[in-house]
Amino acid sequence: MWRKGEELIWLSLNVLLFWKTFLLYNQGPEYHYLHQMLGLGLCISRASAAVLNLNCSLILLPMCRTLLAYLRGSQKVPSRRTRRLLDKSRTFHITCGVTICIFSGVHVAAHLVNALNFSVNYSEDFVELNAARYQNEAIYVLSFSRSHCGHFYHTKKISHVTQSKDPRKLLFMTVPGLTGACMVVVLFLMITASTYAIRVSNYDIFWYTHNLFFVFYMLLMLHVSGGLLKYQTNLDTHPPGCIFLNQTRNPDVSLPDVLSEHFHEPLPGGFSNPEGLNRNTFVKICVEEPRFQANFPQTWLWISGPLCLYCAERLYRCIRSNKPVTIISVISHPSEVLEIRMVKENFKARPGQYIILHCPSVSALENHPFTLTMCPTETKATFGVHLKIVGDWTERFRDLLLPPSSQDSEILPFIQSRNYPKVYIDGPFGSPFEESLNYEVSLCVAGGIGVTPFASVLNTLLDDWKPYKLRRLYFIWVCRDIQSFHWFADLLCMLYNKFWQENRPDYVNIQLYLSQTDGIQKIIGEKYHALNSRLFIGRPRWRLLFGEIAKYNRGKTVGVFCCGPNSISKTLHKLSNQNNSFGTKFEYNKESFS
Repeated sequence: MWRKGEELIWLSLNVLLFWKTFLLYNQGPEYHYLHQMLGLGLCISRASAAVLNLNCSLILLPMCRTLLAYLRGSQKVPSRRTRRLLDKSRTFHITCGVTICIFSGVHVAAHLVNALNFSVNYSEDFVELNAARYQNEAIYVLSFSRSHCGHFYHTKKISHVTQSKDPRKLLFMTVPGLTGACMVVVLFLMITASTYAIRVSNYDIFWYTHNLFFVFYMLLMLHVSGGLLKYQTNLDTHPPGCIFLNQTRNPDVSLPDVLSEHFHEPLPGGFSNPEGLNRNTFVKICVEEPRFQANFPQTWLWISGPLCLYCAERLYRCIRSNKPVTIISVISHPSEVLEIRMVKENFKARPGQYIILHCPSVSALENHPFTLTMCPTETKATFGVHLKIVGDWTERFRDLLLPPSSQDSEILPFIQSRNYPKVYIDGPFGSPFEESLNYEVSLCVAGGIGVTPFASVLNTLLDDWKPYKLRRLYFIWVCRDIQSFHWFADLLCMLYNKFWQENRPDYVNIQLYLSQTDGIQKIIGEKYHALNSRLFIGRPRWRLLFGEIAKYNRGKTVGVFCCGPNSISKTLHKLSNQNNSFGTKFEYNKESFS
């Protein structure tokens, strides 16, 4: 979750923008006549639109992944607190999305009321202000008025017979109405396909529907260009609520009578002549008819910057990823895990980052993110990923990489005659795990395949640990079956032996937990003897573990990193926020499978 400070800033911006816009349309003189026609629906629709403008612009920023990765890796953001805030980009994106859904509902409901009021409260006095179009028939009758010279006739309009326009035509036969209805449909598809159940059961649906955001923004640009809501431009010559002195040319009809008819109430003070009125009462006099003009689409100003930034980044990413990688080897690990080792010219990455993998032979549009388990260094250009075979995409990808006869073998040598499909990568992109090397003490907890973000960190420490701030690493890995530990058993053994040889046995503390077993088991192989001594049956006792870490690292700040099931994540998050008697501070970081 966000920190309370960031939550408060974002919430304050939304509340301030809503309230300021509400007051503008409720009390602003330029919207006086429009407010008389539409009432509270005008204020709520415009206030909710202002909140939508803010969040529709902010929701794009967390998706500028290249920019976020650059900010994290550069010296532009030296503060760890600020860098940790960048890790909340996904949470911020979801929060903005939920806010857009809520206020879209408010906006639609308010405009339904507006459509009805446009139809019911049609005004002949302000024809250009009406969104509805009436076919009016007025009934005129003769009335008598007496002057000093006798009787004369004049006509007076006493009633209207009007046929109102169907409000549904305003909703579906105007540009704002039609585009608004289409946006509601697109937003409904995007939101429903973003639920956890659909993402897990069928990621393709989520991916394709989420890319409808481009259609949503194009409709949004058209939606605000309709110009149905207008403001008054000549406030100096026509103050709201003013009257025309030439409303009557009859000398027998006095100005107080006109004013009384206009305001529908007796004149104050019992004035009997205009002169007395002018001496004691301020009357707004109209010089000309009111003129109205459509508002400039403020939405364009809100979203044009973030949208252009996002489009520019996508173009840069497209150019950067247009060259396929060279696959060096494909390794089939136990428990349906595949390792791919690749090289690409000028590719650089930091430990903890991830890439997006795209294979046109599997799917023309679909791609998936995978954490780097091996990063290129100055001495070697090879990098790699581990992926678990879950779902249609990974199954088809495996079938293309490994022939059926070799899928059960441990390793497929590069020298074997094999035509690999073209594979493109986009990235690298930043993740919270980059910070694990910037703490003096780090606790890294992995659940199953969630070990992949930490693999690149362990490989980096194996190459050279001295350039980094990290001086003690607690590595906890929980798996359901013993075979899963074989994914990185060799790496863990080499790292363990390296620090023993350098007389730094306390640098890395490895604890492996086998959560589901029928009895005592060991990692098969004589070379894994060191790991077998670090293997425990059952689940970690988290509270006891945090207490031991706090005791041996008094007064220090410990970075807590987790990649695994939500049950483990929630427990670690709760323990990290609790105080301890040793003055040790735990800062929680998390990566989620979803």
